[in-house]
Amino acid sequence: MTPAAPPADGDPAPGPSDPLGSIEPVSVVSAVTRRLLDYFTSGRLEPGARLPAERRLAESLGVGRSAVREALAALELLGVVSVRPGSGTYLKSSASELLPQTLSWGVLLGERRTRELIEVRHGLEVRVAGLAAELATPGTLAALEETLETMRTHSEDFAAFVEADMRFHQLLAASTGNVTLADLLTTVRSLIRVWVERAVGDARHTSLTVAEHAAVVAAIRASDADAAGAAMDAHMASARDRLLSAPGDPDASST
Repeated sequence: MTPAAPPADGDPAPGPSDPLGSIEPVSVVSAVTRRLLDYFTSGRLEPGARLPAERRLAESLGVGRSAVREALAALELLGVVSVRPGSGTYLKSSASELLPQTLSWGVLLGERRTRELIEVRHGLEVRVAGLAAELATPGTLAALEETLETMRTHSEDFAAFVEADMRFHQLLAASTGNVTLADLLTTVRSLIRVWVERAVGDARHTSLTVAEHAAVVAAIRASDADAAGAAMDAHMASARDRLLSAPGDPDASST
């Protein structure tokens, strides 16, 4: 689909017929986040579309700009939007990938479910690795190896490393051809992304992660589903330990 043209600065704010109707400022940040997420998943915006300015969103919703800014920051953390300094905020994913709303909204508001989400991801990723060993095409394998090399190159650029790491797992999920499985993993990874980023702050960790990913790639290259699953199981166990020992105990966090 062709991305929608970015709105000019003088474009009108979303009107009364738009899903962004005015709301009462009760639990305002969470309400704004919920309303924006509903709007983004309504199909009214194309992937890559630039969002109206914070001021216009605030006027449409009947709230302060600070509430809109915090809501957009939360959605950026979830991987739903992308903030480009000097350019604006853009819708990052297609509607089919925006699945956090299908989970309990309480997860996003602070219920202490991080350990459970990590366990869910563990099981799904192991299954995906085994399927990838059976189904991955030469093109997918080449893309995995390229992404792995990007991780090696950016072992001390932690933001770039996390992005490459996420892409690696997205490629694996896409290779299965199971859209529901891929979407579920996108959701879970988005919800725990804050902990993934906190866990990647040491070159020793990035080196270990690269080695663990390389073992998965080697098993996929050999079309060995059992070995791929075992390699991913080891990686997920290692990642779980790093995530749960990251600064700020997930079980005590309100994030």
